Amino acid sequence: MANKNAKRTKDVRASIDRDAEYELGAAVKMVKDAATAKFDETIEIAMSLNVDPRHADQMVRGVVQLPNGTGKTVRIAVFAKDAKADEAREAGADLVGAEDLAEKIQAGEMDFDRCIATPDMMAVVGRLGKVLGPRGLMPNPKLGTVTPDVAGAIAAQKGGQVEFRVEKAGVIHAGVGKASFAEDALQANVSAFVNAVLRAKPSGAKGTYVKKVAVSSTMGPGVKID
Repeated sequence: MANKNAKRTKDVRASIDRDAEYELGAAVKMVKDAATAKFDETIEIAMSLNVDPRHADQMVRGVVQLPNGTGKTVRIAVFAKDAKADEAREAGADLVGAEDLAEKIQAGEMDFDRCIATPDMMAVVGRLGKVLGPRGLMPNPKLGTVTPDVAGAIAAQKGGQVEFRVEKAGVIHAGVGKASFAEDALQANVSAFVNAVLRAKPSGAKGTYVKKVAVSSTMGPGVKID
């Protein structure tokens, strides 16, 4: 049986033309068929954009709510006090605190994937910029992670909200689901992500904004989308 699976995977991979561009449905099917690892592989998207993020007017970043979630368990840290701290715990935050949480983070305890803060906590959070910033964890009002509505922010983050930010080479990477998702669920997630990046087109972008879009699984080959 293992040999059969290996042969099938090999056949699927051999059938993918790395230079061709495929319609979204066909691309998703190929990527799903090629995802045969023993774990539930993440389906990833890579978008190559015609921007230079070193220029402020060519920076691309934002958030998107994937209609079918990411399939990933997200651990959330919340900076809040008193009633807002209780609200965060009730909403399912994994870590909640104020100065005590800041001390843990300074000491290298970073067991979380997202960080949310109430506006009154930003004086404390601001001191963690050098630790949280490089990891993309710094709370930001534009991304909805500095907010008095901590319960709403936690629900969004746990329910499939994905942040995106263009890297130096003009590429955006993100996970848009799992190989176990149905094809139509993955297609909807990919479409939502691409549309969010299109809406985030910066004022300084000239010419063709999106150069290339490809999807892949953790261990599988990339498939270009038309």
